Amino acid sequence: MADEKTPSYEQAREELTEVVRRLEAGGLTLEESIELWERGEKLAALCEEWLQGARVKLAAAMAQRRQPDPAGNTPF
Repeated sequence: MADEKTPSYEQAREELTEVVRRLEAGGLTLEESIELWERGEKLAALCEEWLQGARVKLAAAMAQRRQPDPAGNTPF
């Protein structure tokens, strides 16, 4: 998921927080508000993508943990 152009989850969340703060503060032109809103939508989608990826990894780890070890060892 991460590459040079894609912010980490934490970076995206921080920027989204700043976008919301600026929109709530007001004093922007309509064009600025629309631009910020669109950026916020992209950041929210990116955060959701990161969270969905984490859910998939967690589910896979939990499923692997539930599978019995053929040698009879417990995974943890």
